[in-house]
Amino acid sequence: MPHPPALTSTLALSALFLFLLSSTSQAHNITRILAKHPELSTFNHYLTLTHLATEINRRQTITVLAIDNAAMSSLLSKGLSVYTIKNVLSLHVLVDYFGAKKLHQITHGTTLASSMFQATGAAAGTSGYVNITNLKGGKVGFGAEDSDGKLNSFYVKSVQEIPYNISVLQISQVLTSAEAEAPTAGPSQLNLTAILSKQGCKAFADLLISSGADTTFETNIDGGLTVFCPTDAVINGFLPKYKNLTTSQKVSLLLYHGIPVYQSLQMLKSNNGLVNTLATDKANKFDFTVQNDGEVVSLETEVVTAKITGTLIDEEPLVIYKVNKVLQPTELFKVKTASAPKDVAEGPDDSADAPGSDDSEDQTADSDKNGVEGLDGGRLGMVVLSLWVGVMLM
Repeated sequence: MPHPPALTSTLALSALFLFLLSSTSQAHNITRILAKHPELSTFNHYLTLTHLATEINRRQTITVLAIDNAAMSSLLSKGLSVYTIKNVLSLHVLVDYFGAKKLHQITHGTTLASSMFQATGAAAGTSGYVNITNLKGGKVGFGAEDSDGKLNSFYVKSVQEIPYNISVLQISQVLTSAEAEAPTAGPSQLNLTAILSKQGCKAFADLLISSGADTTFETNIDGGLTVFCPTDAVINGFLPKYKNLTTSQKVSLLLYHGIPVYQSLQMLKSNNGLVNTLATDKANKFDFTVQNDGEVVSLETEVVTAKITGTLIDEEPLVIYKVNKVLQPTELFKVKTASAPKDVAEGPDDSADAPGSDDSEDQTADSDKNGVEGLDGGRLGMVVLSLWVGVMLM
């Protein structure tokens, strides 16, 4: 018995919608893309060795500037540490989409593109940006912004493009950058409190040092560590509560802001639920719940709900996020009743006492810097296309 036309159209629409949705949700794999090109094998190997491949695969809009084995040999001959090599290669990963066609249609012929080196926390000023210039005769030049405008590398060919998702382009030489090639400490050599102090979390860093909790954070870096750092304004507003805690309670509160595993933003979005912290032990849970609403990730206790407003550093095995509330565990603070609602992220408790504090503005700025967006254009386009086809079938 044949299906009625309306039912047939509905079934076709549903099938097409599911197919398009599943196809847009499939992640790219930079290792597999480069594996098809033996001349890029050394570059591919070091993307894996430095964990950059993992970071590339979890991003939705990205451009990889690949270099061939000969160019990689020139880089390796400098005897750089693997951590410094990671900085250099991260300069070759742009957090925007540049297909071959777009390279020749750059507004005013030149642009600055932010790279993943900018997200490491090691790039000073604009040193994490790459200058892309469309030269005469169809030639496109690339150069690190801290190399005095020198374009030392040039477009060779497009390796593979998945429009607005990932573009892999081959360029002729390694981008030279004094900042990227500077000696880089390994994970166990990273100074956590120094990183925090430079990135707007000095007040939190000072509390870690004065309480001795910094030692616990530092010893967990090699095995993987996620830190949630309240900004200086938030900490300053919270100090009256903090001073009322005992010495051991202060340490527990600070340790509550760390998870003893590496959790990228994508991992946090994909693994909602309870998480243990550095303060967790057999007697006390000291856990909280991770929830996301679209691109916004919240950390919920029974006392307060905080939001992640930015990323200070994301360099596996260490990631540090900025949050707009001090996380308050039930083991140390009273649970708010229905008549006294839970202190949500926009509430006045922790930040209203700090003059000039503006968490909403801070959140907007950090979201822009870290590429926190809603539904991407490509996926939205697929949804609209599937609905249009469905209407046409009816």
